Amino acid sequence: MFRIPLISLPDSMMLRWDALLLLAGFAAPAEAQSLPRPDHIVIVMEENKSFAQIIGNPAAPYINALSKRGALFTQSHGVTHPSQPNYLALFSGSTLGINSNVCPLEFSGDNLASALREKGLSFTSYAESMPQAGFDGCTYGAYMRKHNPVTNWKMSTSLNQPFSAFPQDFEKLPTVALVVPDLRNDMHDGSIAQGDAWLKKNIEPYAQWAMTHNSLLIVTWDEDDGSLNNHIATILAGPMIKSISSAQPINHYNILRTIEEMMGLAYLGESAKAGPVAEVWQERK
Repeated sequence: MFRIPLISLPDSMMLRWDALLLLAGFAAPAEAQSLPRPDHIVIVMEENKSFAQIIGNPAAPYINALSKRGALFTQSHGVTHPSQPNYLALFSGSTLGINSNVCPLEFSGDNLASALREKGLSFTSYAESMPQAGFDGCTYGAYMRKHNPVTNWKMSTSLNQPFSAFPQDFEKLPTVALVVPDLRNDMHDGSIAQGDAWLKKNIEPYAQWAMTHNSLLIVTWDEDDGSLNNHIATILAGPMIKSISSAQPINHYNILRTIEEMMGLAYLGESAKAGPVAEVWQERK
């Protein structure tokens, strides 16, 4: 990274830092936007559908209604193909050199869960059809470990739960929850209509509660169907979110950076180079 050397000058000749940046060919950085701090964040990851397949599709009425209640990012993209490295990117700030759906994997080092726990905060992954907490098998019926990144680190079993453990009392949610529908309901094997209906049944009660409880819902996709430059839909909804369409270019690293900024976490991997999502936040009163 380019560093400007310190210059010792009399006070009358001191140059402002932004002037030095300009002399070096850099623009002065904009003042960072202060982000809200939700009490809870719930991230739901869907599978293998492009933006055009979801937004405006009458087979997905719930998702399209949610996109109008919250912020729809029209220039959101997956990091890569296939599925697994996108989950790793969101969870750890890196694809970790993985370019396939190989299983099992085992990693060490920091990730979103460990970063939250270092701050006294909490994380849980809730994976549909996983047979029991801490299950480390690659498949079980419609459950796929490749879609559940927390399993690839040796961490507490309490962080890796079946979706049946998702709290009905939303006050008991962890600081950040990752929800992983199974292959039938994440649009991978099942239809768009089936995935949409699953979200309405299983996530809408939380989404309604979130609007009056300082909680943030993020619905996104891992990747597109391989045909449209990895263009996916991403929706944020909550009381701190405007009803807006945003053309800010984002990917999974931007989502991770946003969570890090909100919770005061150290930046993981590529998220250090990614800006948080902007222009969608309600004015604070």
